[in-house]
Amino acid sequence: MYNNGWRWTFHLGFVQYRLPSAVSGPLRSFFGWAGNLLYPADCRVCSTPLVTFSRVPVCHLCLAESHPFEAEIFCKQCRTPFISRAPLDEEGCCSLCRLGLRGFDAAYSSGEYAGALRKLIHLFKYQAIYSLEKTLVDRLSDSLPRDQHYDLLTPVPMHWWRRLSRGRNHAEILARGLGRRTGIRFAEPLFRKKLTPSQAKVSRAERRRNVQGVFAVRRPVSVRGKRILLVDDVLTTGSTAGACAAALKKAGAAHVAVITIARVDRRDWVEPFVTDRGSKAATAS
Repeated sequence: MYNNGWRWTFHLGFVQYRLPSAVSGPLRSFFGWAGNLLYPADCRVCSTPLVTFSRVPVCHLCLAESHPFEAEIFCKQCRTPFISRAPLDEEGCCSLCRLGLRGFDAAYSSGEYAGALRKLIHLFKYQAIYSLEKTLVDRLSDSLPRDQHYDLLTPVPMHWWRRLSRGRNHAEILARGLGRRTGIRFAEPLFRKKLTPSQAKVSRAERRRNVQGVFAVRRPVSVRGKRILLVDDVLTTGSTAGACAAALKKAGAAHVAVITIARVDRRDWVEPFVTDRGSKAATAS
């Protein structure tokens, strides 16, 4: 609880999460209205006082805010946006996808890693607001192409020590939720062989080195010939997803696609791309 200068504010979770399940409908709405009137909480995204009763401490406008990931020029396979067509071949594939260096075969995202969507992911991932699961799974489900079939759905794995320290693997929560929503079978064939520094704390080049040879498949027969959907929260450089996909492909997976809630727009970054002859050239991607 804290005083913001003219009213007392605290998170309503202490009250609303403890109401018996029998309290529902109009009566639950009344308790929510009365609670917010007496002890108004603020939206964790925009700081607007909440006026509705919900387990999610975010206003409906922020929950509904959309930042679609749009680009006029992008790779048709990995969906990486570009500021020019120079890195793309006649079929619209970037050099990394053309040479099979991405690891994954397709990538889907709900929106851009910006604005309210970025804050929602941070609340879920770093502040353990797991009541946002439904909202984020809805975003994942909406971005999944309906004309594609997948045999398995799996999260990007977390090292056992990091999972022990954090309590839960956010990617696993999302993957299980998406599995229930779509009917795709959930499985965890991947594991991390060693603990590595957080990807958020290293450079782009270090991201690639950071995950080289880190992932492996427990039972290769469980993924052999399968079409697999890999789930994570954000796609930044694609290094982690690519390393996971490479391990699955090495074990015999037929196709690996990546699906994330959001994707970082990297069009203002400068990164080398590989030509068909193996040389490197600089371009923006």
